[in-house]
Amino acid sequence: MQAAGPRAGDGPARVTRSLLIAPQWIGDAVMSEPLVACLAARGEAVTVAALPWVAPVYRVMDGVAAVEELPFAHGRLDLGARWRLGRRWRGRFARAYVLPNALKAALLPWFAGIPQRIGYHGEGRIGLLTRRLPNPGGRPPMVPFYAALAEAGAPADSARPRLRLPAGRLAAVSAAQGLAPGGWFAFAPGAEYGPAKRWPEAHYAALAARLHAAHGLPVLLLGSAKERPIADAIAAAAPAGACRVLCGELALADAIALIAGARGVASNDSGLMHVAAAFGVPQVALFGSTSPRHTPPLSPAARVLWLGGDAGLPCIPCFERVCRYGHTRCLADLAPDRAAAALEDALHAGPSH
Repeated sequence: MQAAGPRAGDGPARVTRSLLIAPQWIGDAVMSEPLVACLAARGEAVTVAALPWVAPVYRVMDGVAAVEELPFAHGRLDLGARWRLGRRWRGRFARAYVLPNALKAALLPWFAGIPQRIGYHGEGRIGLLTRRLPNPGGRPPMVPFYAALAEAGAPADSARPRLRLPAGRLAAVSAAQGLAPGGWFAFAPGAEYGPAKRWPEAHYAALAARLHAAHGLPVLLLGSAKERPIADAIAAAAPAGACRVLCGELALADAIALIAGARGVASNDSGLMHVAAAFGVPQVALFGSTSPRHTPPLSPAARVLWLGGDAGLPCIPCFERVCRYGHTRCLADLAPDRAAAALEDALHAGPSH
């Protein structure tokens, strides 16, 4: 167990100890922050149970009392492991909030015998949850979708996610990379979902060239090891020295710090886009097959580019992983000049906290 931020339950003698079952995607984890903040504000000591690749997000949320990394394999039921962990947690929590809709996500609180277990109907979870909210239709905005689990005292509709680095964290990470504080831009050119969410590599290279020429700062290319070929292609197409490829070389906690300290960020609709928004960093977010009505970067410092049915593209949003027509014009037609202008506008407006 690792602490993260102030412990919500250290003050009063009587406190509700709550377990939050985290979603499995970085962006969804960020968008659960208003719910966490609401629970902490009303006196709940929130322990987050998260998969290892999501846990670092909760370690930079002020309302989290503790983080427990789950030992389960991605995509597997792991029934025995869930039962054993649940038995160890018996009597520890009074309330559980189950954010994923999958049946297996509700098993751990049930095995732990947590008296109040709150979530959406999801995948046939009758009996596993004591309070089941009706599944909303379509693709609802994710922040209010999660915040509704707080029920009484839920965050206002205007609530937006906020993250905060521990003191000294940014200085340590930037020093380890040989960078001056604020002396870089960051790109997140990948998207786990698929190529229909990825702005073309040549466009990212052109944007990097413009930023490097205008500001004299390097562009850090951030992402997972799987996104290394994308980053390598961008760096190869950009002017020499404009980009530094860090995909697959950093822990997520370090990538989060470098985003928080960046002069500005450019990204696809991805988890790192939401990280940048939660730190209030000036950013341009490039949407293709998905919709900013569903998962927008919730920050006044964000500029969203999305064709959204313009330019003779009635297929947007299709939410496909790969363009069914093979042209991905929803992203290819977003010119680098337009992205550069949007990011410069965000930079002039300054960061939002």
